Amino acid sequence: MELEAWHLLVIPLFFALGWLAARVDIRHVMQESRAVPRSYFKGLNYLLNEQPDQAIEAFLEVTRLDPDTLELHFALGALFRRRGELDRAIRIHQSLVDRADLPQDQRMKALYGLGEDFLKAGLLDRAEDVFRRLETGVHTLDALRNLLEIQVLTKDWQQAIVTAERLEKLGCVSQNANTAHYHCELAAADMRRGDSDGARAQLEQALRENRRSARACLLLGDLEAQAAHDEAAIAAWRRIEEINPAFLPLAAERLVQAYGRLGQDEQAVRLLRDYLEQHPSPDLLHLLFQTVAARQGWEAARELAGEELKRNPGLRALDDYLQASNALQPETEAGRVESRLAQDLVHTQVSQAAYYQCGDCGFKARQFFWQCPACARWESISPQRLDHE
Repeated sequence: MELEAWHLLVIPLFFALGWLAARVDIRHVMQESRAVPRSYFKGLNYLLNEQPDQAIEAFLEVTRLDPDTLELHFALGALFRRRGELDRAIRIHQSLVDRADLPQDQRMKALYGLGEDFLKAGLLDRAEDVFRRLETGVHTLDALRNLLEIQVLTKDWQQAIVTAERLEKLGCVSQNANTAHYHCELAAADMRRGDSDGARAQLEQALRENRRSARACLLLGDLEAQAAHDEAAIAAWRRIEEINPAFLPLAAERLVQAYGRLGQDEQAVRLLRDYLEQHPSPDLLHLLFQTVAARQGWEAARELAGEELKRNPGLRALDDYLQASNALQPETEAGRVESRLAQDLVHTQVSQAAYYQCGDCGFKARQFFWQCPACARWESISPQRLDHE
C-alpha cells in the first residue's frame, strides 16, 4: 500500500490531539488537587506517621471547610467510636441525620452509625429506638442483630426469641442453640414463681429448638425433683451423658442426692465410677471421693484418693487424701494438729486455684455461668474447673 500525501498531514494531527487531551487531563487534576483543602493532606501525613490525634484534628478542619465531605464525616464518626470518644461520635452522626439536604440512603447510614454509638455508650433505650427505625431497608440484618443484643442485655427473652426467628427467616446462621437458652431463662423464672406448667412448656420448647441442650435437661430434672419425682429427675439428668458429657459434673451431684433420697447409695457410687471410666474429670473424682466417704466410710475414701494420687499427682487429690487421713486419725494422736494444719493449707490453695474459664475471651470465674459475663457468648465457659492460675 502506497503512502498518500494526506496521510502525512493526519499523523501530526493525531499527535496534536493527544497532546491537547493530556494537557486537559493534567489541568483537571491540578484543579481538583487545588480544591482539596491542605488540612486533608496534613491529616494523611499524620496518619502515615502514626499520629492519630493530630490526624483527627486535621480531618475535622477539613469537615469545617467543606461540609459536603460525607465519607470523611462517616470515617471520623467510626474512628471516634472505636477510640471510646462516644460523645464526639454521637455529635457527628446526629449532625448528619439532621441535615435536610442529605440523600435518604446516606441519612440511614448516619442513623445506623448513631445507633451503634448509643449501643456502645450503654444508652440502650435510645439505641433500640434507632434500630427499630431501621428494621426495614438495607440495614435490616444489622439492625436486628443489634436489637437482639439489646434484648439479651436487658433480659427481654420473649422479644429475643421473636427477633432470633426473624433473623433465621432472613437467612442468618441458625439461632436455635441460643434460642434454647432464652427458653431456659424463661423456664427458670417460671420455676422461681412456682409455675411448673409454664416452666415445663418452656423447657419442652427449648429441647425442640436444640435437642442437645444440656441446660434444658438439667432444668427439667430440677423441675421433676421439686415435684418429688426423683426417678423422672434421674432420667432427665442421665440424658446429659448422651447429649454432652462435658456437662456431667453439673448433673452428677444432683444424681447423687436423688439416689440418696431413693435409698440407692450404692447405685450412685457405681454410676460415678462408670462416668469416671468413660469421661475422666477432676470434679467427678472429687464428688466420688465425697460420696464414698459419706456412704462407705473414710477408709474407702482414703484408698480412692491414694490411688488417684499415685496415678495423677495433684493438689486436689492430695487435699482429699489428707482430709480422709485426718478423719481416720485419733483425736489424741500426736501430730494431729500439724496434719490438720497441712490439710487446711492445701485445701485453701485448692479452693483459691480452682476456676472456670471462658474459651473465647479468657474470662475467669469461681462459679459456672451459662453465658459469659464478659463476652456474652453462650456455653463458652467450660463446665470443667481448672486447677491452676
